[in-house]
Amino acid sequence: MDEELRSVTERLRVESGVSPLLDRLAATGDIDELAAVLTEPGQPLWARELAAYRLGVAGDRRAFEALVLLLNHRDPARCATAAHALAALGDPRTARAAAALATNELRVAYALHPVRLLAALRAPESAPALITTLERRLGPRDPYRVVALACVEGLGGLGDARARPVLTAALAHPALAEAAVRALARLPEQRESPSGVRD
Repeated sequence: MDEELRSVTERLRVESGVSPLLDRLAATGDIDELAAVLTEPGQPLWARELAAYRLGVAGDRRAFEALVLLLNHRDPARCATAAHALAALGDPRTARAAAALATNELRVAYALHPVRLLAALRAPESAPALITTLERRLGPRDPYRVVALACVEGLGGLGDARARPVLTAALAHPALAEAAVRALARLPEQRESPSGVRD
């Protein structure tokens, strides 16, 4: 059992009530048994999470829908587990789903892990979604600074020049300024056109 799976299993052990099903799902090599947990009625959430995680890291796309639901869960530990598995899964739908979650203002309290996943995926959807999310977080009383900071850091890692305006705006926010300076330094240098205008 690898360290990440051991960590997930131990976190779920208390929730499971020390169920023998937990150890069976953690140990089984039968991916069809894991997939069945995602479709059988009445399965507890912890069992679905463990099965989806194991399928995801194994590259089995039957886990995709369950992992996307967990990525936007109110429990940050579940979100982190789902993000790890989705990154390993390699499903082409992942970036679009993460972008939809990151930019959903009704669920912004749970956007941290979708934002981090987008930065890790480096997909075409990543920079536009992070720019949009960060723009919305720059209001004077926005309570989601941790999401904003993750966007700033993610945009720096992506190095996409389209992020320059929003990162420049983030400089005015003390909680984001230091990270925004670092992120701006990682963007491609602006070039001047023959007319002297930067592009």
